[in-house]
Amino acid sequence: TGVIAHGEQIHSLIYKDGFESDLFVGSALVNMYAKCCDMELGMRVFDEMPERNLVSWNSMIVGFSQNKLYDLAVEFFRDVIKESLISPDQVSFSSALSACGNTGWLVFGKQVHGVAVKYGLVGLAYVQNSILDMYSKCGSFDDAVNLFSTMEDRDVIAWNVISMGCVHNDCYEEACNYFWFMIREGISPDEASFSTALHASANLAALDQGILIHGQIIKYGFIENVCVCSPLITMYARCGCLTDANRVFEEIENRNVVCWTALIAAYHQHGIGDRVIELFEEMLAEGTDPDYITYVSVLSACSHSKRVKEGFHYFNSMSNVHKMKPGPEHYSCMVDMLSRAGLLYEAKEFIESMPIKPDPSVWGALLGACRNYNNLEMAKEVAERLFEIEPNNSGNYVLLSNIYTHYGRLEEADEIRRRMGVNRVRKDRGCSWIDIKNKTYVFTVHDKSHPQTVQIYEMLGKLAELVKKKGYVAETQLAVSSKEEHKEQNLWYHSEKLALAFGLLSLPVGVPIRIKKNLRSCVDCHTVIKLASEIFNREIIVRDINRYHRFSGGLCSCGDYCTLVLDVVELVASRPMLQNMLQLKGCTMPGKFSTRAAQAVKCDTSCSNNLAPSGRDAVGVHDSLMKNECLLLFTMLRLFKMYPKNG
Repeated sequence: TGVIAHGEQIHSLIYKDGFESDLFVGSALVNMYAKCCDMELGMRVFDEMPERNLVSWNSMIVGFSQNKLYDLAVEFFRDVIKESLISPDQVSFSSALSACGNTGWLVFGKQVHGVAVKYGLVGLAYVQNSILDMYSKCGSFDDAVNLFSTMEDRDVIAWNVISMGCVHNDCYEEACNYFWFMIREGISPDEASFSTALHASANLAALDQGILIHGQIIKYGFIENVCVCSPLITMYARCGCLTDANRVFEEIENRNVVCWTALIAAYHQHGIGDRVIELFEEMLAEGTDPDYITYVSVLSACSHSKRVKEGFHYFNSMSNVHKMKPGPEHYSCMVDMLSRAGLLYEAKEFIESMPIKPDPSVWGALLGACRNYNNLEMAKEVAERLFEIEPNNSGNYVLLSNIYTHYGRLEEADEIRRRMGVNRVRKDRGCSWIDIKNKTYVFTVHDKSHPQTVQIYEMLGKLAELVKKKGYVAETQLAVSSKEEHKEQNLWYHSEKLALAFGLLSLPVGVPIRIKKNLRSCVDCHTVIKLASEIFNREIIVRDINRYHRFSGGLCSCGDYCTLVLDVVELVASRPMLQNMLQLKGCTMPGKFSTRAAQAVKCDTSCSNNLAPSGRDAVGVHDSLMKNECLLLFTMLRLFKMYPKNG
């Protein structure tokens, strides 16, 4: 039961009745304290035992390993080897190898492997599987594969371990292949097999693969297993099929917190923050307590949907209601929430008041907001902090360089890029891929390697004409090229636009286009794809490194967070009349207005009576911009987008 109070009462009875010196009882006591997560008392019992056998030693080694005290597990394994009258068995080796795998101690893990050979236990399946796991987790995956290929009797656990090793080493396609090889060899998969295969499919966003695995889940009778249904929800969500993910969830009878969290995370990844909050409240109403990951999804959803008041409410409920200590991810979500609301200085103050040291994700959230709200001075300060924390992260350099470029300070932007070269930091090459008829096609910037390159570029030209008729204006301030005549042309050769053109050419009318990208999608590509969804009446789903963008009917599920902010700044910068009007309201350009006006435009514009979402006034977002001004700015923005040439 894991209730240590009951165990302590039995321990007292043992002393009372004089069984404290019994070897069998002493070993059971050590095992009890280990399973109740009190290794200190377990060690005390172990030290007081007048006689110890292998079971006593194994109880300590297993207990340390299960309680994540890996140093002590390894130390006790060394001690048991030194015992002349005791020889370690497969349990001893398995626990020691597990400790090595979880700490990445490859050198000592190899030594344990050698000792297992010496004792003649290396042929046991229990030991072999532990060695496989150790090599996979210690980054020596080739050794794990070589060992697996030499194993004669491979049970389902061995197949699961090698598949998990593939996932752990980001070899997702190989993980799926091992799943199918296992079935062909006549090994029946278990819940761990399905969970691993679904996890690999989700990371690949391989919908066809996931559907086939779903069929096997039904065939082998695991469809009601919550340990399988939760990754099934995640797989469909990460493949862009939110409806199917929701259907799987609805069919689960006994839902636990993992099932709820999987669906909550799915809606959060697709940018549907309102539904995330609804599901979270439903989960609480059913009596299910949230866990650490649940709160990460909920707080992140509050951030993306600009729910500042609700975000602070849920953040405080972690410790006040559920007695949970917030972690780095939760603090990062709070900083991102304040930053997205335009409260940059409040976000910075929040970081400085954090009880834990801010990690790169916290400062990164603030730097991204500085980009969106054009706060150059704060961006420089935050970027310098990030350069110190993670000097090899190219994204921070690129982001600061883009901010300089946006302000027209090209020399400073070039200096940042030169600094990258000096520090030997390279930007990850952007690529996008799309699956057509069970084949994956990868595109890079200016890619001309595809057999249908001519048709793809012709489709791009046609797309350019159509979106310009809809009022599209290229976001040339985002282009890296310093030559003005090449900026717009370079934007049209981005990898996601090439993948979109190929999808329009290859997929039947009405079939959703699913594109994956290894970096964040740029604002210009976001705008083009959004317009394309309306022009071609197609649902287009783009998964970038941050989130999913579901485009339909000229709208995106992300709410155009970045594009609206940039539109307002560019709008005011190009309209002297509007600048004069705003100066009468006490706003200046670009800093003060870019923050305040963008906050106004980012209000919920679906109803003029709901332009100031709850919680905004409490944190002082709209100090002087009233609802009428918000509506006026939003209306003018839309008019300028619809009629860009009408002065």
